[in-house]
Amino acid sequence: MASRGTTETSKLKQNLEEQLDRLMQQLQDLEECREELDADEYEETKKETLEQLSEFNDSLKKIMSGDMTLVDELSGMQLAIQAAISQAFKTPEVIRMFAKKQPRQLRTRLAEMDRDLMVGKLPRDLYTQQKLEILTALRKLGEKLTGDDEIFLSTNAGTALSQFERVSTDLGSGDKVFALASVEVEKAKQ
Repeated sequence: MASRGTTETSKLKQNLEEQLDRLMQQLQDLEECREELDADEYEETKKETLEQLSEFNDSLKKIMSGDMTLVDELSGMQLAIQAAISQAFKTPEVIRMFAKKQPRQLRTRLAEMDRDLMVGKLPRDLYTQQKLEILTALRKLGEKLTGDDEIFLSTNAGTALSQFERVSTDLGSGDKVFALASVEVEKAKQ
């Protein structure tokens, strides 16, 4: 009996997730090794990775225009890519968890960060940036935030994060999200 594309769709989704994971890991590794690289080498490698993300984005556009059964699953990946390209999120680990729709892992990471801040292992500014990213990702995944978290978001959210926060609410359809992501890719290239 024919799978009617179910097997192929599943394999395609798996391959796309693996490619997204590889690119996000590449960004994370780059950030972790930043001190070991000279400025030109760092910028060139980051530029190449962003170009790969752009190419991946273009592939997703082609897939979404031809196969509407994947639209919902691919939209999450698309938002994650848009966040990485627009640099609303600076933490590849958070982008990866967001793309894979992993709110529990995001909350675990937030708890680890709270602990690290209290013991002095994590600087306040890095804590604030990553907490903003995680809370924004949780909100976009439809998770309920505490009143304190909402206050933290409204007090600390910057323009890049606010712009990303508006993307799916304002635009709605995958095509419009892709259009915005394409604009962001072009801005990142310049």
